[in-house]
Amino acid sequence: MHAPLKRRKTLIVLKGYPRLSETFIAQELLGLERAGFDLTLISMRKPTDKKRHPIHDEIKARVVYLPEYLHDEPLRVLRALVACWKKPNFKPLIKRFWADLRRDVSRNRFRRLGQALVLAHEWPDCAEWLHAHFIHTPASVTAYTSIMTGVPWTCSAHAKDIWTSPDWELTDKLESARWSVTCTRSGFEHMRQLTNRKDRVHLSYHGLDLARFGQFDTLRSRRDGSSRSDPVQILSVGRAVPKKGYDILLHALALLPANLNWRFTHIGGGDELAKLKPLADKLAIADKITWKGALAQQEVLEHYRSADLFALACRVAADGDRDGLPNVLVEASSQNLVCVSTNISGIPELLTGGENGFVVPPEDPRLLAVALEHAIRQPDLRHRLGQAAEARVRAHFDHNSSIRQLTRLFESEWQKA
Repeated sequence: MHAPLKRRKTLIVLKGYPRLSETFIAQELLGLERAGFDLTLISMRKPTDKKRHPIHDEIKARVVYLPEYLHDEPLRVLRALVACWKKPNFKPLIKRFWADLRRDVSRNRFRRLGQALVLAHEWPDCAEWLHAHFIHTPASVTAYTSIMTGVPWTCSAHAKDIWTSPDWELTDKLESARWSVTCTRSGFEHMRQLTNRKDRVHLSYHGLDLARFGQFDTLRSRRDGSSRSDPVQILSVGRAVPKKGYDILLHALALLPANLNWRFTHIGGGDELAKLKPLADKLAIADKITWKGALAQQEVLEHYRSADLFALACRVAADGDRDGLPNVLVEASSQNLVCVSTNISGIPELLTGGENGFVVPPEDPRLLAVALEHAIRQPDLRHRLGQAAEARVRAHFDHNSSIRQLTRLFESEWQKA
């Protein structure tokens, strides 16, 4: 009988921790801990959210914060530089750094090098493996640290990090990582095109912790927009950033017929709120909108259960930023709440228009308004599509399958050693 494979102490490099908008990462970290992984979290910046989800308190891993800006902790950075200067791997690291800098001259490159030197010098908890969440800046720190320490690394890529990174940089990282995973087929296919090591790129949906999003068995309302005293409740959850398309959604809401009674609730923070609220005033719909700000996961769940439909007008932003498969669509669908969204990135991997949701092209307020009106006026259709969406989530988006896949990938590498 074979002895169980020893799990290696693993450093998980994150851009920030904890973050309300990254419950999918917290969910994965907790899943890996429960699967027996020994983790230490390395955060490149300190938290900015005033709240935290209950899941963050369940994660036991120690958190180490790197200097967010090198000038904030100059002695810490200097000690790391002096300690690493004469080590044999310092020259290969600087060679890689200069190659990157020549192609992208920016202060950001120096920050990532400094953070990597600090991590390599301090080397928390005698770690034996490195894993980056996001293939842009966290992977830069991780790749540099791997060169300096000789410790192998792996990577989870998501959405913005893939589509806003230059191809040359993605290729370099995909070639040096032992393996990479990503959460949408479009991202998976793009990454595979950029590397000769195609067998090292894997598709892994985040899925949902269905224990936290149990079945909602209460009958949903039959609101159809005809009652002024009991309007249809439209919900959206997401940071107010360009890729979420909230300006498009507001324009669509303004196009709804005047005799249709609705209320819109937005949950989430984001810099664009300062523009969206005046836009709602300009469109004469501000009195129908409630801006809730960021909420904890349990509060968000209650809103899923009290709403009549969920809307998210995702788009490709001017800088190429886009969602992969927004976790909020999976969450809403798990509560048999019908979703109205767009056909970009990984969304069609969850939603099929007319089968389990409403899907329209991005950047089109008129078609979005048509879909919203159909969903508002037809409660029976909402219920049917919402139930079909829930069935798809519970059959194909259970996060336990992702944890099992990640476990196999890690163990396949550790068995080679």
